[in-house]
Amino acid sequence: MQIGISPCCYALVPCAGIGQRAGAGGPKQYRVIAGAAMVVHTLRALLAVPRLAAVLVVLSPEDEGFEAAAGELLDDPRLWVARCGGASRAESVAGGLQALADRGVAPHDWVLVHDAARCLVAPAWVDRLIDACADDEVGGLLALPVADTLKQQIGAGPQARVAATVDRAGKWAAQTPQMFRRGLLQPALRQADERITDESSAIEALGHAPRLVRGDLLNLKVTWPEDFVLAERLLGGN
Repeated sequence: MQIGISPCCYALVPCAGIGQRAGAGGPKQYRVIAGAAMVVHTLRALLAVPRLAAVLVVLSPEDEGFEAAAGELLDDPRLWVARCGGASRAESVAGGLQALADRGVAPHDWVLVHDAARCLVAPAWVDRLIDACADDEVGGLLALPVADTLKQQIGAGPQARVAATVDRAGKWAAQTPQMFRRGLLQPALRQADERITDESSAIEALGHAPRLVRGDLLNLKVTWPEDFVLAERLLGGN
């Protein structure tokens, strides 16, 4: 693909997890929701965004389920696959960024990292993020202002109790996509440690302040068994 002077946008979907918290009996991204594997809903939404030049899926080298789940999506030339996933999200994203670089994606091009488990993402929300960040020096992420009262925990499990109430003013819950230039995100992730839980936190560790772009309540991350029930209802229209 020819890379022009103007930045292009690419999506990167880390998809190398094993889904332990979801109780799905295997990688949760392949659990069927409303007639298709969860990751298929995610990829369909991203491929419906014309401004994304390509969507790269990062798989574990041992992955044996993607091709069967993806089906006809494999015929889309904008769907790219890289089997370079690591043990952590940061490792998978870092591997994906290198795969994009190997394909000719320039340092100034934008990469929108999106969770495979956020299968309810709408193309309009991705467009909103691109519109907000296209001229930004740093980039940004979809997020929602925290509405619930926050409690600090003490203890664990059934012994957990409230230690304090946390001031929620000015606090946001991070979502994805998170949009940063490849040439900024790649070195940021090289310095990542266990405190880095998303791409924004890696950028923040370099001293930058990513832009907050309002997301949507429905852009939930399917994590726990009950989340699958809700996603089924929303995607199936029931």
